[in-house]
Amino acid sequence: MATVRLPGLIDAHVHLREPGYTHKEDFYSGTAAALAGGVTTVLDMPNSDPPTDTPQRFTAKTALAAARTVCDVGLFVGATTHELDAYLPIAHRACGLKIYVGETFGSLRIEDLGLLHRFFRTWAERVLSPPWPGARRHPPIAVHAEELMLPVCLNLSHLYAVPLHVVHVTRRSEIELIRRAKEQGYPVTCEVTPHHLFLSSDDLSRLGARGDMRPRLASPDDVAALWQNLDVVDIFATDHAPHTLAEKAQATPPPGVPGVETMLPLLLTAVHDGRLTLDDILLRCVENPRRIYALPDPPNTFVDVDVDAGYTLADAGMHTKASWTPFAGMSVFGRVERVVLHGKTVYEGGRVLAAPGGGQVLFQSF
Repeated sequence: MATVRLPGLIDAHVHLREPGYTHKEDFYSGTAAALAGGVTTVLDMPNSDPPTDTPQRFTAKTALAAARTVCDVGLFVGATTHELDAYLPIAHRACGLKIYVGETFGSLRIEDLGLLHRFFRTWAERVLSPPWPGARRHPPIAVHAEELMLPVCLNLSHLYAVPLHVVHVTRRSEIELIRRAKEQGYPVTCEVTPHHLFLSSDDLSRLGARGDMRPRLASPDDVAALWQNLDVVDIFATDHAPHTLAEKAQATPPPGVPGVETMLPLLLTAVHDGRLTLDDILLRCVENPRRIYALPDPPNTFVDVDVDAGYTLADAGMHTKASWTPFAGMSVFGRVERVVLHGKTVYEGGRVLAAPGGGQVLFQSF
């Protein structure tokens, strides 16, 4: 038994489903799953119902999070076709602006080039040159942009000098394009999910609907390219997107998989296999997300992990309300023994000890 003390991990891409979809997940269950996975800070995406796109909706979501979360939470604000610049008065309270370039539904789906220009230009002029007193953050625009839309977003970030974060990169063409952009000085960072590192399209016949997510599982060659270009990858983040098993059994299942609870053991297993080092994990799950999103360093916060504990992942015992994992049946190393957040033991021996509301909602004090 080798217990290692790590700083609390950051998952910079989760969907906690509240408000609107709390049968799948909510602020309590999703952040409880985070603690069970050694994650003490999560950044929640805006595609709830209603979307987080106006000051009123952002404030209402903040109140829900403050009452129910058991780890620290930052909230994204979303670009929408209906509300346009309505989010600006609360932009300083968001961890960033999320733009879905094509791959989503409803008003969050941005496909018009003129609108994309508007959002990048406005973010540069009215957020990065802050209109609020005392602010020193430069929050990025985070984009879900695949294939041909990726170079569009890269060039807009270059044109307007806006820091761009590309979420869940999956393809060889995308990671190699981001490498070239970085080499040319573009203000771009990127993330990769564990399911795109440890699964491929070859697993679809085994996983069925459990393997349906966006972006889709890529080819083995694409997965190999992600590993070959790890030096370009700034963040490991899960895109935790839970749905119930009943929903996944539908004729047209919703895309998305839970992941916040399994990220650390998957990455530690890669350390055991010699594919990663512990420093690789800390760089991409603590240092880089803190730098990119200007996240505070929570005092007296750490995770004790038995890095040599081997076990098999299973649906049973998952803390997410969805109660399943696409990695069920996989042998892993690394069991979270204890989590301390802000000086309080919030998880120990497989049990969440924190009361709802014990976490903090970030960036609300400006």
